[in-house]
Amino acid sequence: MSIEQTLGIMQQGIFQVFKLTAPVLGAALIVGLIVAIFQATTSIQEQTLTFLPKLLTILLVLALLGGWMFTSMRQYVITLFNSIPGI
Repeated sequence: MSIEQTLGIMQQGIFQVFKLTAPVLGAALIVGLIVAIFQATTSIQEQTLTFLPKLLTILLVLALLGGWMFTSMRQYVITLFNSIPGI
């Protein structure tokens, strides 16, 4: 197994992780920002107020994009397993 193959596999794996986590983290970031702006404008400084909206948003994103995430990960794993004999 050459260095180029190893780096290619690592690069694909890291890209796959970024591709799968970006929608979930992005949605949580946007909801957290909206709640923080709401807290700043209303002077409500309750720390637990951000927990439930973020949790519900993450669950909603996972419910909506879970099939795509599973398909993408499955395709990556199949490609990875198919490349084992060549390594």
